[in-house]
Amino acid sequence: MHRRRFVGAATAAVAIPLIASRPPRVGTSDVVRLHDSVEALVALDAEHGGHTALERAALAGADEALGLQRRSTTQRVRQRLFSLAADFTATAAWSLIDARQLDAAGKHLDRALTLAGMAQDTDMAMQVWNLRAMLARQQKDYGTAVAAAQAAQATLVARRSPLHASLAHARTAVGLANSGDRRGALRSLGRAEDTMGKVDTTQPRPIWIAFYGPAELYSLTATVRDVVGDPAEAEAAAHKALAALPDTYRRNRAHTTARLALAQLHQGDVEPACATSADVFTIMSGDPLPGRMRQLLGTFHRDLITLAPPRIAHEWADRYRTEWSPA
Repeated sequence: MHRRRFVGAATAAVAIPLIASRPPRVGTSDVVRLHDSVEALVALDAEHGGHTALERAALAGADEALGLQRRSTTQRVRQRLFSLAADFTATAAWSLIDARQLDAAGKHLDRALTLAGMAQDTDMAMQVWNLRAMLARQQKDYGTAVAAAQAAQATLVARRSPLHASLAHARTAVGLANSGDRRGALRSLGRAEDTMGKVDTTQPRPIWIAFYGPAELYSLTATVRDVVGDPAEAEAAAHKALAALPDTYRRNRAHTTARLALAQLHQGDVEPACATSADVFTIMSGDPLPGRMRQLLGTFHRDLITLAPPRIAHEWADRYRTEWSPA
């Protein structure tokens, strides 16, 4: 799907439900309609990655939810609409984090946290803290990344739900690994694994955390293990992640594949690493690479220059510069 088609799909994911005729009274049917729109945007993100078109569609959804909230006649519906506005706004923030437009992403997260508080929705608050940890990591503010992940751990939903707790511990592990705290990172990773073992997979889950499960935990394990200097363990975890990932998570598959290439490179397996990195472009064929993925491939290229003969690094850059370089 080319960018123009992606823009159309992202817009349609929100615009089609939002322009539908509405009854004078705001109620549950409006909540359901907007919830379906959030789900459509999350599905687009999983397939194509974050882009400004998705951000615009998500913000339109947030505006719609807030407009309906002003017309709502019951407290319960008002709170659910505030919660949806928080969800849409967090989705907009995530799309910019994935695209590496980080300053605007932070502003969206501030607003999303306010809306989550107005909704009295601890699940939405957990989503925002999770994204805040990811944003801080992208900004190389690792202390804030750890603090945000620990704030996610402290939410009521994380204290009650093993799934949410596992994600919060895994995000803490990533922040600690990048901070240079190997022992703390591996301890948090162990807690993430322990709580994942307590998850009841038959229970429904909010759409924002649907991505998280054994496959994503393996992928985060690959990240942590590579950062703390265990590339063989990172490679093994990346293979497990790729084996467990659903087909619909194309962007996550490409990102984990790039992580696998880095783990191979850090073991000195230059040719397999280059071959694996090529798979990233095949997986994402037809779509521009999100900025976060381009950054990861930039790390691969820099490490390739350091660890491989110059000829190989130049050949890799010449072959993939068009797809990999920022637009």
